[in-house]
Amino acid sequence: MRIIDLSVPIGEDTLSPPSVDVRLKLTSSHRGPGFWQASKVEMVLHTGSHVDFTRHVQADGETAVDVSLDRVCGDALVVDLSFAQANHEISVADLEAHAPVIRPGDIVLVRTDWTEKQWGNFPTYYLESPYCSPQAAQWLIDKGAKAVGFDCFSEYCARLPDFTSEEFIIHKIILENGAILMQQMTNLSQLPTEGRFQFFAPFIKMRGAEGAPARFFAVLD
Repeated sequence: MRIIDLSVPIGEDTLSPPSVDVRLKLTSSHRGPGFWQASKVEMVLHTGSHVDFTRHVQADGETAVDVSLDRVCGDALVVDLSFAQANHEISVADLEAHAPVIRPGDIVLVRTDWTEKQWGNFPTYYLESPYCSPQAAQWLIDKGAKAVGFDCFSEYCARLPDFTSEEFIIHKIILENGAILMQQMTNLSQLPTEGRFQFFAPFIKMRGAEGAPARFFAVLD
């Protein structure tokens, strides 16, 4: 058995998406004698590897405490779009050509390798990433995916500082149809492109949180 870590490292050099443009801040306190440290962190919940819930796009949507772990854990498969270059729009044609058969209840991980190449290279990571078309997001939902993960910055409008809520379309399509959106994944190149494997996305269980930091990982036989 092998555990594959699919999460990005974050720290004080990590920026949130351009729409908020906040740098993570870690402040540590110490006391002695000897060594003792306690730290507080200031960051957008959508910094680094995270999951999104419907409160992100709906005032009455569910938050982290409302989402059971079975909705982000289970059988997963990879859609290998590693050919995608900067600013590539993921289309229905891409998915039809490269996606394995998706069963209702599958977790679908969309691989572009962008995070492996560009994570930490801000703002390029956000501003030049491959992104998902609304039609492709709907295609994944129509196939029955219960959660969709991307290793790129999937929402084109989110790279802009002045988008409207109605333009937040990839999030709306996935979240408002009852699925979970998972973002800033990495190491999808280490996963099989054929067959299913066990995937897990534990997240912080915070009341009122429209998203939550997550530690994505897969277990391979």
